[in-house]
Amino acid sequence: MTDALGWRKKFGVLAPSTNTIVEPDFHAMAVRGVTSHMSRIHIRDQDLSSDEKMVRILEQIDNEIFFAVDRVMTAGIDYLIMAMSAETFWEGLKGNKAFVKRLEDYTGLGVAAGGSACQAALEAFKVNKIAVITPYQAVADDRLCGFFSDIEVEVVRLKGLRCPTAIAIAEVSENDLRNYLQELDGDDVDAIVQMGTNLSMLQLADEAERWLGKPVIAINAAIWWYALRHNNIQDRVYGYGRLLREF
Repeated sequence: MTDALGWRKKFGVLAPSTNTIVEPDFHAMAVRGVTSHMSRIHIRDQDLSSDEKMVRILEQIDNEIFFAVDRVMTAGIDYLIMAMSAETFWEGLKGNKAFVKRLEDYTGLGVAAGGSACQAALEAFKVNKIAVITPYQAVADDRLCGFFSDIEVEVVRLKGLRCPTAIAIAEVSENDLRNYLQELDGDDVDAIVQMGTNLSMLQLADEAERWLGKPVIAINAAIWWYALRHNNIQDRVYGYGRLLREF
């Protein structure tokens, strides 16, 4: 017997309880026969106003993540998506691989993570000089640059928004993000990468690719693309960037 709606795949999605963007983003990019099922990682203190508090949120996630995994596994999912980016970049390429293996060993399922998705997306576009926009504090931006260095990608410029709380990430306006993209662009970068799954840039990234003339990779699009292709689902999805449309 197969699931009436998820007859191709049922994706379990892990996200912080404060995240209001990734769930509607994934639903917007849905393809027939593939369903996504959210399980929220309990964030008790969402303060992001300093490096120390940023680290504290990641510690909360580490303490709570397997409770969220256990809940979503009861839906009989076929695959697991980690819909948070900072956790998967924190210890560089080696740390991303260890994080994925930890979830794979626990669940027996394949796993999509932000680090793996970004690496695959940049390889698909064959670019190695990028600009990056993040909602994070400096400590996370430093870790992020370390990850890209591990995969031999140069971060030429980075804009860290220093959002004060986890919910505030979702409140950054499209107009501000458009200005930041223009600020980051230049002839010395081959692509722009947006981090933070609670930062709403899915449709703006698609539009920006046309007026910047280069890939603009929104993290939610990259993770969803990676999950589909990792499961041999080759459907092209339009309106959310070249990655889903062309690769």
